[in-house]
Amino acid sequence: MGIGDKISNKAEELKGHGKEHAGKATNDPGLEAEGKADQTSGKVKNAGEKLKDAASDLKDGLTK
Repeated sequence: MGIGDKISNKAEELKGHGKEHAGKATNDPGLEAEGKADQTSGKVKNAGEKLKDAASDLKDGLTK
């Protein structure tokens, strides 16, 4: 719901993308996996934010 949360989640996703590529470049499977996990976490959190927004919109629509 909050723009701060959305920014934080996107930053986590982008940080994970960087880690994944750094892991590939340095042949570090652990760092690559950590990057993929960060990306997934950010995406899941963003999906949760979208769900909250949709629920809020629905609630607002029903109360008008």
